[in-house]
Amino acid sequence: MPHAASRYDGPVNPRSDLTLAQRKRQLVSDELTEAALQLLAQKGFEAVTVDEIVATAGVSKRTFFRYFASKEDVVVRFLADLGTGMHAELAARPVEEPPSAALRHAVSAPLAACADHSERALRVVQLILRTPALNARFLERQAQWRDDLTAALAHRLGLTPETDLYPRLAAGMALSAFDAVLQRWSDSDGAQDPAALIDRAFAVVGPGLDAVV
Repeated sequence: MPHAASRYDGPVNPRSDLTLAQRKRQLVSDELTEAALQLLAQKGFEAVTVDEIVATAGVSKRTFFRYFASKEDVVVRFLADLGTGMHAELAARPVEEPPSAALRHAVSAPLAACADHSERALRVVQLILRTPALNARFLERQAQWRDDLTAALAHRLGLTPETDLYPRLAAGMALSAFDAVLQRWSDSDGAQDPAALIDRAFAVVGPGLDAVV
């Protein structure tokens, strides 16, 4: 679920030091993202057209293609934003914090950010997990997330990611926990609380994350 701060994930708000023109572009991008994700979640990926998205957002088709290459690109950027939010959260955690706690906060950030719109966020998650083309892009993005978290964790611990196994293994464990939570949340149709699921997942992986550092 950064970068765009859509109402579905909102990991980072637009920066105050952006120029007026940049803020306007960010606003248009956010409105297009909101409209696209809402329609895709409601109707399904194949059923939604770019024409419907621009009509809902109140912009022209030309404007849409100024920001996105396709409707799939909207979801890909949404996923990129989720990873950016995780990386930023991990980088901001106190250096003395145990790796398990820092990583739990990092992968919890996207879920916490969408808490105010949990029903809509759930539909987007289900859309991604249940649409083969989008799920494939989700898996691709997770590989990038792992690389980014690996680098950030290695920096925190003074390790070398090219030679030390721990940062990459730890990042992979944290993302496996995140993925398991999303799957369980999706399968339960929102009946299970993702925050509680994250806590349960890290109760399992946390001891291993902290045992070797």
